[in-house]
Amino acid sequence: MRLLLISNSTNPGEGYLEYPQNYIRDFLGEKAKNAIFIPYAAVTFSYEAYEEKVNTRFAEMGHHVTSIHRFINPVEAIENADAIVVGGGNTWQLVKMLQEKGLMKVIRKKVKKGTPYIGWSAGSNIACPTLRTTNDMPIVQPEKFKTLKLVPFQINPHYLDDNPANHGGETREARIQEFIEVNREVYVVGLREGTMLLLEGKELVLMGNHKARIFRYGQEPLELSNEDDFSFLLY
Repeated sequence: MRLLLISNSTNPGEGYLEYPQNYIRDFLGEKAKNAIFIPYAAVTFSYEAYEEKVNTRFAEMGHHVTSIHRFINPVEAIENADAIVVGGGNTWQLVKMLQEKGLMKVIRKKVKKGTPYIGWSAGSNIACPTLRTTNDMPIVQPEKFKTLKLVPFQINPHYLDDNPANHGGETREARIQEFIEVNREVYVVGLREGTMLLLEGKELVLMGNHKARIFRYGQEPLELSNEDDFSFLLY
């Protein structure tokens, strides 16, 4: 499999998908690809607007995306795609739509056969076994929490170390500690802004200039950088 799982789409002061642009270009290669874009995580803006926003950036890289909502037969569109791109937004809405349209299995099958998969934020969340480490409010109720299970670990995108001033609630780390308390065999990767995980076959590495924080029940959290091997998370 080939996966590029990105924490966030935009860093402060930058354009949309600006910071991961070079990583995406390298990942997809020089040959032009016609990717299927899945915009279902969008809630407050249209699929058309989302498609245009993503396609503007991809065109700069020599590639093209077409939103899946334009196809009469979305299953066939996935089966014929050169690459699959899943945008961020609300993970619950994304999962609900993919389940209702019967696309989870066909995406998983396609990616398992080697089709490149790119996701950011919610799009990274659904590469995991479940959506249970998303940060998003459950604005809708999907049929089940199970997602693509392209990797055996969980990702928490937009991972934050800070506890904002005057905030009396739990930190992000405290929430993840709750998760691993009741899911003791599962690793959780706190993926900080400006970073992404690249899977090529059986090799998993971190891309970007910040470290990732790795959680597992009964272990002290690990801080690993782009110089470390993350492949232990695959087993």
